[in-house]
Amino acid sequence: MLILLHLDAGPDERARVRDTLTALDVAVEEVQLGDRTGFVVVGGERSHPKDSLARIPGVAKVVTLTDRATLVHATWKEAGHAVSLGPARFGGGHVSVIAGPCTVEDPDALREVAHVVRDAGAAALRGGVFKVRTSPYAYQGGGQKALAALHATSREVGLPFFTELTDPRQVQEVGDLIDGVQIGARHMQNFPLIEEAARLGKPMLIKRHWAADVDEWLNAAEYALRCGNDKVILCERGCKTADKHVRYLLDVGVVPYLKQRVGLPVIVDPSHAAGDHTLVPALARAAIAAGADGLIVEVHHRPETTRCDARQALSPDDFARLVRDVRAIASLTDRVLAGPSTPLRNSAVGG
Repeated sequence: MLILLHLDAGPDERARVRDTLTALDVAVEEVQLGDRTGFVVVGGERSHPKDSLARIPGVAKVVTLTDRATLVHATWKEAGHAVSLGPARFGGGHVSVIAGPCTVEDPDALREVAHVVRDAGAAALRGGVFKVRTSPYAYQGGGQKALAALHATSREVGLPFFTELTDPRQVQEVGDLIDGVQIGARHMQNFPLIEEAARLGKPMLIKRHWAADVDEWLNAAEYALRCGNDKVILCERGCKTADKHVRYLLDVGVVPYLKQRVGLPVIVDPSHAAGDHTLVPALARAAIAAGADGLIVEVHHRPETTRCDARQALSPDDFARLVRDVRAIASLTDRVLAGPSTPLRNSAVGG
């Protein structure tokens, strides 16, 4: 940071500012910028936000010279960085599709959907067991019983699964059963949850909150990386706007933007963005064309029976067509669609 003093700051005032910085354990070097004196921060025992330093008497402005080196931005140097979970591979020239119902309700229905998405080419399952809903009276998910059904079904069809955790206490309760952790949009800034989940060492899918900017989203990922978990996947799912033609406005442009700045895989959730199954395929194709490393899509063979997000769920036929389109679009940029493999063991899948 560069700490600029007022133009009329004399030797005594410069000395007082330097003494104040020294007392704050901020190491600086004095520089002369034309008629103005400034101090460049070169180290110190403690870091201070620039807003605090700007309140020092005699300081006119504090300027950030460069972005602070973060673990998230350091991933950009890792060419071909990818996150893997069983047959699913995100990044490094691979595209994967995660698919399944919004919530795990009926085990038989889950099994049918799981077989459908596997046969169509999905590389991982999705299914909500702990749901955070806007209304306290809405369906909150089936809990541990639903998680047991999801785990059993994933082993039957040979696909790993992602499911959302909503409370740090759930990590110790069910963490051993989970293959991949999803951090939902509402919990993007639930940092205790992110840290606790990151310590599992399993792939983490962190969704962007509908009102969060990119730096806030990346800071959420920083919490996971700081805990030693580099298996982080960023998921764009749309921002809230006044328009109602879609549920959320999908920021497709954030995909190539992030690709220029970080090495973490970026996937897109077109289901929650669209809120309408007729719009999902087009948004999904646009995301893959923009460079997304994968999709997470809601699919249900009988959406009229589900208690959550029925309108945005793709039918099996629509999903199969979408996967074919994803494979074709990915191939245009020399990427391949990762697919299912042999059935999994009864233990959780390593990343």
